Amino acid sequence: AVGVKERVSSLLTRIEVRAGKRMSAGTGILASIGSVGPFVGLFGTVWGIMNSFIGISKAQTTNLAIVAPGITEALLATAIGLVAAIPAVVIYNYFARSVGGYKLILADAAAAVERLVSRDLDHRHARRAPPRRQDGFAHAPDSIARIG
Repeated sequence: AVGVKERVSSLLTRIEVRAGKRMSAGTGILASIGSVGPFVGLFGTVWGIMNSFIGISKAQTTNLAIVAPGITEALLATAIGLVAAIPAVVIYNYFARSVGGYKLILADAAAAVERLVSRDLDHRHARRAPPRRQDGFAHAPDSIARIG
């Protein structure tokens, strides 16, 4: 019985870690999209505005027909970055909360198993203990003197 509680606790901890890893698999890509998406949109915005300035310099005019394509690219890139990032962040947060809740349930179940194992071991130990005498001392040979 020595070390049983520690082995059970260790095994349950490993089970919790593996289950948590499996539950959160795939959420990393959502986090990456959510964090990188706005920067991709920003890069596209800069690219589109840069193209507008190039168009202005080539045409030597600020005519809307010259500026419009670059501004359109800029707005489209910004929109695409946000359309990718916002849902990714919302979905990631939902999954993170769900996984956190499942991890708590799993931890509670593991703690309950540990309590059951501990209680079972205590009961087994109590059954193996030598019977107590009425004076409260465990049965011992009469040759041992007791003080008190």
